[in-house]
Amino acid sequence: MTDQRITRRGALIGAGAIAAWATSPARALLAAADRAPVQPAVDALIGRMTLEEKAGQLTLNAAAWSGGVATQLNPPSQGGGFDQQIADAVAGRLTGVFNGNGAEMARRMQAAVMKSSRLKIPLLFAADVIHGHRTIFPVPVGEAASFDPDLARRTARVAALEGAAAGIDWTFFPMVDIARDQRWGRTMEGAGEDVLLGQMFAAARVRGFQGDSIAATDSMMACVKHFAAYGAAESGLDYNPVDISDRTLREVYLPPYKAGFDAGAGSAMASFNEINGIPSHGNPWLLKTLLRDQWHFEGFVVGDYTGDEEMIAAGFAKDGRDAARIAFLAGVDMAMQSNLYMLHLPGLVRDGTVSQELLDRSVRRVLAAKHQLGLFDDPFRRIDPRREKARSRTRTSLALSREAGRKSIVLLKNEGDILPLRRDARVAIIGPFASGQHDLNGPWVVYGDNVQAVDLATGVRAVVGNGRVTVAPGSGVEEPLAGGIEAAVAAAQAADVVLLAIGESEGMSGEAQSRTDIVVPAPQMALAEAVAATGKPVVVVLKNGRALALQGAVRDAPAVLVTWFLGSESGHAIADVLFGAYSPSGRLPISFPYESGQEPYHYDHKPTGRPAPAGPREPYKNQWRTVLNAALYPFGHGLTYGKVRYADLRLGTGSLPWAGSLEVAASVTNTGTRACEELVQLYIHDRVASITRPVRELKAFRKVALAPGETQSVRFTLTREQLQFIGSDLQPTVEPGDFDLWIAPSAQAEGVTGRFQLLAA
Repeated sequence: MTDQRITRRGALIGAGAIAAWATSPARALLAAADRAPVQPAVDALIGRMTLEEKAGQLTLNAAAWSGGVATQLNPPSQGGGFDQQIADAVAGRLTGVFNGNGAEMARRMQAAVMKSSRLKIPLLFAADVIHGHRTIFPVPVGEAASFDPDLARRTARVAALEGAAAGIDWTFFPMVDIARDQRWGRTMEGAGEDVLLGQMFAAARVRGFQGDSIAATDSMMACVKHFAAYGAAESGLDYNPVDISDRTLREVYLPPYKAGFDAGAGSAMASFNEINGIPSHGNPWLLKTLLRDQWHFEGFVVGDYTGDEEMIAAGFAKDGRDAARIAFLAGVDMAMQSNLYMLHLPGLVRDGTVSQELLDRSVRRVLAAKHQLGLFDDPFRRIDPRREKARSRTRTSLALSREAGRKSIVLLKNEGDILPLRRDARVAIIGPFASGQHDLNGPWVVYGDNVQAVDLATGVRAVVGNGRVTVAPGSGVEEPLAGGIEAAVAAAQAADVVLLAIGESEGMSGEAQSRTDIVVPAPQMALAEAVAATGKPVVVVLKNGRALALQGAVRDAPAVLVTWFLGSESGHAIADVLFGAYSPSGRLPISFPYESGQEPYHYDHKPTGRPAPAGPREPYKNQWRTVLNAALYPFGHGLTYGKVRYADLRLGTGSLPWAGSLEVAASVTNTGTRACEELVQLYIHDRVASITRPVRELKAFRKVALAPGETQSVRFTLTREQLQFIGSDLQPTVEPGDFDLWIAPSAQAEGVTGRFQLLAA
């Protein structure tokens, strides 16, 4: 149950501020939506504002009072400290701040504005709540490996519950960029390489954060980012230009944004990149023609961190005034951190460069969002230090973190059924991530603390006891450790099994962490080779925020687990899978290449006129000198502790009527001795079309629980709409003809396959 009234708590927190607010012009004009239409009330308030106050409502800056992590991620650049920021807010020069230091900071700022500002327009508090607030969940790409959008909705709900209690009204999430180049560090923030999966997770996360009512005290406004196509940055290099065809933009990169907006997201964030020569912060086609006119988005657009100002260095604007003009006229309603709108918008309106009407329209969008968030009804509705503490890291939240962690783990390989491990095994945990409160939560965590997270050694000891576990780091993440390999080899020789905890640190993934070679660092590879040489069974436990090109002893280990960055309950979640308390059910949302040089790589690539043969290599075919045009571990791949067999494909009549549907089905059987959960995936390929089509496209998937020996019939229903593509006129189209179909466990597996025909109208 949520409290949407001005409470005694709010009155006490605000002290004299509530009394001042109750008689303010803003309170009188914007009391409640059920007493008057929102727009006339907002317009009446706008009519009382000066140009400077209007520009202030379009100005968002990093909080001067933040924390260590927040300061590192988004250092305040305006100077003056917290007292000066309060003065700016009271003077109407700020619409709000982001990544601040919790409820007490928000209380002080809001109280000052409610008591002393002229119009007493509530501040808006925002934050990067990317994969949890205090309770941290798996990094988003890891969570996407669950192929469970409802899990993402539930984790976003908890993040909203915790964050809203700390005074946060608005989160800069979900990030819905399709990531097809694993060199890009921000792969970890999204849902991977597939369009369908991206759409489903975008919508689920928006619904999770915004809940049933965006005004509720356990909800936050979502922000779909980065608009648009940031994941297609050239060479996988952060902030780089994007140069793609209009068809690829519309067919691959735009659909997840549209899904997020259709789910009701209240805001959008412009992306750092340019598209075909035009920076997104200055692209009226993107932010107005597409977003507003065609998609009918009614929320507001915020720029990314100094994104408007960066058009100067990009050679698209000559100075700050020009950058403010370009960004505002292109459709960026609110400037983040640059302060350019506060500095230049009033003058641009006074000299006629920007019309008063356009300025009022952007202010109207921001005030409407504050109204929808309930801030005009109770400016302190989400500000409650006692509630902040009570909602933080509850048993229920931590249990969900553990559930999300184990559902995100992907078992790539399990030769000889080395997993699950025996509980009486002597275990050597070797590697830089074997133990210690570091690199557990993952990148882009503003408020969580690794000190509170569970490491791998703690999780394993909770199962087998202290006496059966030996820990040896062996090496640093990117540097050797004196005597490390020798100590690790000794630990391995004394154990029954080795858990090799290697991969990427938090600092190697995320924003501005593009990599040219997506491999396990050399010192860790040397450690892996030495441990493998002992002959002991090795289970590789990978920590990563992107797909990696696995090599040598890591690739050849009998068992490999992808564990991403799993958050608060990392060690417990991994131990649940290692010792069989949970049968792994995750699947790869991104393809693991054979080599880094294959990037960008994605499973749904186009065919060519010279496809590589399935058998022996032939010259002059679509292949690299050293590897095939395929993935080592493809999208959708992942093993369970069961043994699943696909059989008995059923295609009904084999014909899909133009205005009808076609039911397809296959039988899946667990021939193993352990229960499991199988992700059954449906792929299609349009054999002949006016625009060449990918070799496979995911169209549906279903998870089925299978007891040992159990068979289930898994059914899918196909319609014409699922076969659409972007045609030569850049509009959705579909053509009659023949389609290949697979019901399979991954994008490269055969499973069972057949063919059907889409009939003409």
